[in-house]
Amino acid sequence: MFRIRLPLRGTLSLGIPTMWGAVAITYKLACPLAQQNGLGARVVSSAVFLTVGAGLVLHVRGTLLRELRQARRVAGAAQSVLLRPLPPRIDGLGVAAAQLSADRGASVGGDLYEALATEHGVRVVMGDVRGHGIGALGTVAAVLGSFREAVHDEPELGGVLRRLDRALARHLRTQARAEHPSAGAPPETPVAEEFVTVLLLEIGRGGEVRALNCGHPWPYLVSGGRVEPLARTDPLPPLGPFPLPDDLPAQCLGELLPGESLVLHTDGAQDARDDRGRFFCLPAAIAEAVRDHPATPQSVLRSVFTALGRHLGRRPTDDVALLVLRNERPRGPTCARQRDSETYGSAARAGPAPTDPQPTNRI
Repeated sequence: MFRIRLPLRGTLSLGIPTMWGAVAITYKLACPLAQQNGLGARVVSSAVFLTVGAGLVLHVRGTLLRELRQARRVAGAAQSVLLRPLPPRIDGLGVAAAQLSADRGASVGGDLYEALATEHGVRVVMGDVRGHGIGALGTVAAVLGSFREAVHDEPELGGVLRRLDRALARHLRTQARAEHPSAGAPPETPVAEEFVTVLLLEIGRGGEVRALNCGHPWPYLVSGGRVEPLARTDPLPPLGPFPLPDDLPAQCLGELLPGESLVLHTDGAQDARDDRGRFFCLPAAIAEAVRDHPATPQSVLRSVFTALGRHLGRRPTDDVALLVLRNERPRGPTCARQRDSETYGSAARAGPAPTDPQPTNRI
């Protein structure tokens, strides 16, 4: 059926312009009025050819618009499969995520995210591929595809990270081979300038948070009206340029209490600058989003993107991705936890917020 309809469609698309051309030629050669040189005859001839020309332009325009709409539908479907919408709730966690691509017309770019419920807990990835826009989609697909398999197979986050590293290396070798087919055997580091920053999080049933960070910005913890970095330790190098260390223990970051949220982001949000060169203050935008009312992940996402658009006044020059996780599980018995002074720095010295009924139970 497809092979029959395709030539028929092509024939119809050529038939209408041919018909218009035949009408114009027939009028010119066969109509007595077209042979006269009077003013009235010239006006009529001009009107005929103007009508024929307008019909051809409208036909071509309509054909191009139909093809463009079809291409956008196909591209939208492919992009939604690559960076599929997250459900509003995953294993008791409220979830909202969105990306703003630097390329006009593209709904995804060089930023990636995913959250999946596994037997090991809810596992989340947030990453940023070097570059932006549709040129980075191949690397995004390689990393996300590996993550979606590895999170169910690997009991430890270190195993997941190694799987992502191997998938990225395979992709870069394939890319180098495709770009330089006559180069022979692929080099050890085929695309040395390519890299991906990756943040892996694991949130257990009790709210305990573990993480591995390769060059990515730490998320923000939102507790009441307070916004602070989840951790302050130096991350590992990004994936790609350097090999992973032999030992990859996940970093324990305490617990995410019921009602608390994590805001994961890419550096496109913090590095966004307006026309006067002023940076966008992401923590202030998050604090404003949760200041006067209980904030859902969706409302935080809308508020931050609105503030970002107001700050820039134009499309960003780099991709921006945000993912908000809120612990909506029922409150259990409170367990005492100590702050890690190295991890939480100034937050530990500041002490608990006056309105916080839990004096020590913070990440």
